[in-house]
Amino acid sequence: MHTLIPLKLFTTSNCHLCDQAAALLHHHSKQLIQVEISDNDELLAIYGVRIPVLQRSDNLSELDWPFNTADIAKFLCP
Repeated sequence: MHTLIPLKLFTTSNCHLCDQAAALLHHHSKQLIQVEISDNDELLAIYGVRIPVLQRSDNLSELDWPFNTADIAKFLCP
């Protein structure tokens, strides 16, 4: 299943969980934007202890790690 909804994945470098999340999402979205939180103090304050976090761009709902392919599919349902 590929969604047309642009998704953001809040991540940071050297985060193995972020790498795992990105690999899972590769099959679910052709419009995945990875956002590096360490470049922005506000994002770092919000997501620093929560990453990786997936966000839908259409309604800004978020899915915190841990998640799997079933969780992603449910999250992407209208």
